[in-house]
Amino acid sequence: MNGKELLNALDLIEKEKNVDKEIIFEALEAALESACKRNYSNNLKYGSSSASQIFRAKIDRNTGDMHVYVQKEVVEDVFDDLLEVTLEDANKKGILTGTTYKLGDVVEFEFVPKNFGRISAQTAKQVVIQKIKDAERQKMYDEFSAKEREVETAIVQRIDQRGNVIVSLGKTDAIIPPSDQIKGEEYTFNKRIKVYVVSVSLNSKVSQGTQIRVSRTHYELIKRLFELECPEVFDGIVEIKAISREAGSRSKIAVYSNDENVDAVGACVGPNGSRVDVVVSEINGEKIDIVPWSENSAEFIAAALRPASVIAVELYDIEEKLAKVVVADEQLSLAIGKEGQNVRLAARLTGWKIDIKSETQARETNFIDFEKYEQQDDYNEEYDYSDDEIVDENYEDSISANYDESNGELEENNERSE
Repeated sequence: MNGKELLNALDLIEKEKNVDKEIIFEALEAALESACKRNYSNNLKYGSSSASQIFRAKIDRNTGDMHVYVQKEVVEDVFDDLLEVTLEDANKKGILTGTTYKLGDVVEFEFVPKNFGRISAQTAKQVVIQKIKDAERQKMYDEFSAKEREVETAIVQRIDQRGNVIVSLGKTDAIIPPSDQIKGEEYTFNKRIKVYVVSVSLNSKVSQGTQIRVSRTHYELIKRLFELECPEVFDGIVEIKAISREAGSRSKIAVYSNDENVDAVGACVGPNGSRVDVVVSEINGEKIDIVPWSENSAEFIAAALRPASVIAVELYDIEEKLAKVVVADEQLSLAIGKEGQNVRLAARLTGWKIDIKSETQARETNFIDFEKYEQQDDYNEEYDYSDDEIVDENYEDSISANYDESNGELEENNERSE
């Protein structure tokens, strides 16, 4: 193969493998060096401790011409003529290149390799293949490592024996471990799903080298989906301050607006609930409660317990973050939620440990100082969520909830009207 044919072949490999041609040049040079070392470095004479000549291969990037050089050290007395050269002989060569050598320098003499043996040729081939594979893996890793903590659209391929769901991200595959799968969700072949990229790592034991772990249960998936659906969230006008999630069942998110003219909750809900509905459909129908975030911890806790109506909140241990909450008698089951889910999510959302009692229980046990709250005439009005109305310039939202005591299930309907 002449130089032009070599360059044409490298152009094809570059397009097919999507690998920089320079990497292929370096792979070929390494292969030539390896083949020469294997075929010609049998230097055991003179009792030398070194059995390897030092070769350097160079391929001209413009013409494709290949050259191999053997390197020798300039010494006063030659002990091994395969590895060493006298100062006089080195300077004779230097006359041709205009170079003056001194003791300790390395001189390169052009070496013309003859026919390689089968083993040497096979070694060279393996070096080239391995270098190209390593380059592909590194390129794939660089591409997807930039997508960590982002949402990608994946296509389900199969489920392996360990229960991992294998999905395609286009150029490579990723895995959803059982711990990152939504309970009860079906992963059928060719199903399109949104996934959160948890980690990207290089692993030589994996056939493709790059191992990508994605998740359907990560709480950040909720945030990224809202960024896709809500321009206000993407632009930073509305911030998602906190998220608590029980994947497949219910999530709560706390939102805050940096613009007094923009209602944070209304922006996330969208006209007629269109924005939140898209997010809900992407996570297999999981319910989402959107509540306003507040610097006032008492206000935040009261909002986090929606759809229950809160009568009073007392922060009785700031350091340990312990809070007492009182709700109306008929609201206790709603505030606690099925199997304690509502209060559990509220506690995670706010970062406070919440102890809830009904009004009757609280008065009988002196749970909190009611006189303090009864003196605040506007307190109940401020935290009366019985109507659950959120009003701004553009929308009027109502979120109603009905608690079915017969089976302990909370049925929630989101209704929105302009």
